[in-house]
Amino acid sequence: MTVSRPPITVPRAVRTPETAAADHCGRLLTALERFRAEKAATAHHWGARLAAVLSAGGRLLAAGNGGSAAQAQHLTAELVGRYREDRPPFSAIALHADTSSCTAIVNDYGPDELFARQVRAHARPGDVLVLLSTSGASGNLLAAAAAGRAAAAEVWALTGPAPNPLADAGHERLCVEAATTATVQELHLVAVHMMCDAFDAALTPADPLRTR
Repeated sequence: MTVSRPPITVPRAVRTPETAAADHCGRLLTALERFRAEKAATAHHWGARLAAVLSAGGRLLAAGNGGSAAQAQHLTAELVGRYREDRPPFSAIALHADTSSCTAIVNDYGPDELFARQVRAHARPGDVLVLLSTSGASGNLLAAAAAGRAAAAEVWALTGPAPNPLADAGHERLCVEAATTATVQELHLVAVHMMCDAFDAALTPADPLRTR
């Protein structure tokens, strides 16, 4: 006769606020040190390059999904508004922010066209398209990268760990090495702020007086 026994349960380690904070901050600090050593120079280069493009009359387009959409909008807000010191506004558009266009495009053309159709509408040769993704695998961003290349825009991919499809789809890439989505997003914000700092530093003294 077989006797049914209840499954053996192993008690889970108690997760206190202190251990949760230590785990989260530890992952961030480890990834941040690697970012500083390996990726900070790319973020600085991107900011300086943006300053050259936008001060010459070019435009930045930025896109992402979910938390990455928030990061994309953070970047464009810093350029249209300001990062630290007062300066002229520069053309920067977050492609997810126009809800009427977004919902119409998804309804009529499908989700993969969400950003690509807007890129075809707005991008001009020499503009910059920044695409943010923690996975680097979003179909709508891959379609946007292809549309950006077709429009002769510079396509920059800001992603999580490489390899990933979006990193291969852009002209330039900044791939953050981190173990969790949350840490990737936190380092993307570091990259955004470093870009903005380098952007402002690269503007010449004549730029604040430029007529735009």
